[in-house]
Amino acid sequence: MIPYISNGPLIFWLYPVLGVRGATWFLGVSEWTFGTLLFLGFWNKKLGILGAVGSCVTFICTATIIPFMPNGWAASAGGFPAMTEHVAFLMKDIVLFSVSFYLLRQDVIRVLHATRQSNDTGAWAPSR
Repeated sequence: MIPYISNGPLIFWLYPVLGVRGATWFLGVSEWTFGTLLFLGFWNKKLGILGAVGSCVTFICTATIIPFMPNGWAASAGGFPAMTEHVAFLMKDIVLFSVSFYLLRQDVIRVLHATRQSNDTGAWAPSR
């Protein structure tokens, strides 16, 4: 992971600030936290929103490594750049970002819909 993180414009600071072990712990704990929040979002949409926002930020940070990966592109496909396995490994983060953004959108819609319904029922309740 060192070549990936060291070349990321948004996460390059992890190793100098936290060290290799600290950066590993930071990334592991944050990914497990966001994954757990996404799972809990099945029952509590506000927790799902937190998890989706966190995972969107995580995948944006890792996707920004793609243009800066040394030897990530080879000019071997008929003169056109072809991605190497390092860039191909990171391409999954584009898909995972899209899924996280979709989950974020769905949870926000559900929370807003529930808020509107509770406001509508409260507004039409007869007064005593």
